[in-house]
Amino acid sequence: MSIWRVILAIIFPPLAVLDKGCGSIVIVFLLTLAAWIPGIIGALVILNNPKYNR
Repeated sequence: MSIWRVILAIIFPPLAVLDKGCGSIVIVFLLTLAAWIPGIIGALVILNNPKYNR
């Protein structure tokens, strides 16, 4: 995970997981709508998950 992804996850979480699939984008977007901090946490969890790393 690059530093740019972390910065992007803090600023706008759904954009950070754009290439991780539609389901990830929807989940992070809904978490971001509910509250900003859960969206950040969700994006960072998805970015750190080895299943999604290519």
